[in-house]
Amino acid sequence: MSRPELSNRFVFDDPRYEQLAIEGEAQYKLGTPFNHMAFDNFLPEDIAEAMWQEFPRAQDIEWHNYNRPAERKLVCVDETKFGPVTRQMLYQFNSAPFLRFLEKVTGIDNMIADPSMRGGGLHQTPRGGLLKLHADFNKHDQNFLDRRINVIFYMNKNWKEEYGGSLELWDREVTYCGAKILPVFNRLAIFSPTSNTFHGHPDPLTCPEGDSRKSLALFYYTNGRPDEEKNGAHTTIFAERPNERIGGLRWRVSQDYMPPVLFRAMRRFRERHLAGTIQKRG
Repeated sequence: MSRPELSNRFVFDDPRYEQLAIEGEAQYKLGTPFNHMAFDNFLPEDIAEAMWQEFPRAQDIEWHNYNRPAERKLVCVDETKFGPVTRQMLYQFNSAPFLRFLEKVTGIDNMIADPSMRGGGLHQTPRGGLLKLHADFNKHDQNFLDRRINVIFYMNKNWKEEYGGSLELWDREVTYCGAKILPVFNRLAIFSPTSNTFHGHPDPLTCPEGDSRKSLALFYYTNGRPDEEKNGAHTTIFAERPNERIGGLRWRVSQDYMPPVLFRAMRRFRERHLAGTIQKRG
């Protein structure tokens, strides 16, 4: 089957996902140190295979290049640079059937997708790259909806545990790692971000030169959140593990102390001046 045919074939209203959501609901709520779970073999094998094959290399497209002590990775949120199957799957991950799937698994109603992929998109971390422990920004900087769910789809074939790159979930005091999710091929990870859900893959990758940790990251929102989770709007909060020191600036900007227009300006400054672009060659 050709890639165009593949990209037009799959939709999330397959009854399999109704059953997965039922099975995942209890597991999600039992996740520690905060609600999470991972689904293996999440997409049909041919769809996942096609997404892996068309995942762009560092030199294939323009990437936003994060290169600082707390994070070293490449990010692309321009869907026109995605392959046809990946682009179609992006639409499916933003569809009503997938939102219903997320709502069933997480127990969070009235989920809203973010087609702009603010902070998400294709992520690629090469050898030596990392993402230090952090709690994510909690408000969308354009519509100020509340960020409630992170979804990460991994596309790493033959990934070995010794390469590193497991998604580590730490307790709110950042004293211990409560869970690790290996970023293996066709695995979907879901968790609920708050101002105290610290996570990342904080040690440099040791995968072979030329290989990379590949994923599609998508975030979902609601209009409001429970009182116990409310906090002033803030950017990403990086945290240090015991006996660790992160060099450079630590960014924790709160909406509590500035108007929305200034908060947005601070976010744009952070993205523009603390990251560069890898230009397509050839």
